[in-house]
Amino acid sequence: MKHGSEVNLNAWFEEGARGKGPKLQAIEGGRGWHPDDCETRADHQRAENGRTQKYQKTVKPRTENQAELMKAMDEKALVAALGPAGTGKTYLAVCKAVEALQKGKVARIILSRPAVEAGEQIGFLPGAMEDKLAPYLRPLYDALSDRLSPGQLKHMLAEGVIEIAPIGFMRGRTLNNAFIVIDEAQNCTYTQLKMLLTRLGWHSTMVITGDPAQSDLLPEFSGLATAAERLEKLGGASVVRLEGKDVVRHPLVAEMLDVL
Repeated sequence: MKHGSEVNLNAWFEEGARGKGPKLQAIEGGRGWHPDDCETRADHQRAENGRTQKYQKTVKPRTENQAELMKAMDEKALVAALGPAGTGKTYLAVCKAVEALQKGKVARIILSRPAVEAGEQIGFLPGAMEDKLAPYLRPLYDALSDRLSPGQLKHMLAEGVIEIAPIGFMRGRTLNNAFIVIDEAQNCTYTQLKMLLTRLGWHSTMVITGDPAQSDLLPEFSGLATAAERLEKLGGASVVRLEGKDVVRHPLVAEMLDVL
């Protein structure tokens, strides 16, 4: 039994080779093989591995402030990442959460986000609680999907290893041995943030992300800026402020932030 790379397909049709009998190749069941298929078995195996490995790529910071944020998430139990849209706050936090889970540093990931519409009311949504919250939590699913394969993500959500919950359901809980990400915290009141911050348990890391300048609440109701100022005084906490130069989306986004 020979690998595909050892079979000379051109010699198969040569007159002199016909009398020597056919050269056989083992064919994997279900995959199907055709002489026009130039991929060898090794190439096919590398392609299969590539589809899995692309979800395990190493994330590297692109700016100094992003490097500071990633370092803070490694060293501090509480991190607040403040900055404009497109600076990678949520993405880096979710990446660190998945990395901590894969390395066994935490046993679960908890993601939370306020269910606040961006300036419009969409009314009541059909379905169970998960269906109602899906539109609000879509950005967190997108970040997870970029770090985990669909099968891994589905399994971890079903087993409760990754939990996505609304902020209203966090009261009364103690989150031990977990990586907690609170996204869009600018849409939380000061009372809500105080409640969330005091959920932190043993062997856990909490990251709060948001942009105080893009709150969907009235300015006097958003508590992120006030909470960040007070957290800066704590030795075990870190507040990282990202700027327009840290935007990693389209270059026009950074320019729009200056003029809008």
